[in-house]
Amino acid sequence: QVQLVESGGGLVQAGGSLRLSCAASGLTFRRYAMGWFRQAPGKEREFVAHIKWSGGGTYYADFVKGRFTISRDNAKNTVYLQMNSLKPEDTAVYYCAAQVDSSRADYSGAYDYWGQGTQVTVSS
Repeated sequence: QVQLVESGGGLVQAGGSLRLSCAASGLTFRRYAMGWFRQAPGKEREFVAHIKWSGGGTYYADFVKGRFTISRDNAKNTVYLQMNSLKPEDTAVYYCAAQVDSSRADYSGAYDYWGQGTQVTVSS
């Protein structure tokens, strides 16, 4: 079965960095666009970043532009989210997700598979 497993979350001070990874199995990874979403306590899940199957196109939520970078390694079936200049408001559970159709990158309902999430906590 399809599995997406996130890792790399943790506790970091404001201004620090973290690199999240999402390892995929059970699917032909290179055929899927990948996204990162996050959900803070009491809030709805929100879009963070997206990368097309080839890695040639990326798309970000406005609030992470210039701070976060999404990338992928199709040879390792892994997508990454490099997070720099972290802020307390970035505290959330971060999820990776896979979609065949990348026409709606920022809509969670357009994704076919989801990971279980990894907690990111940014202290002030």
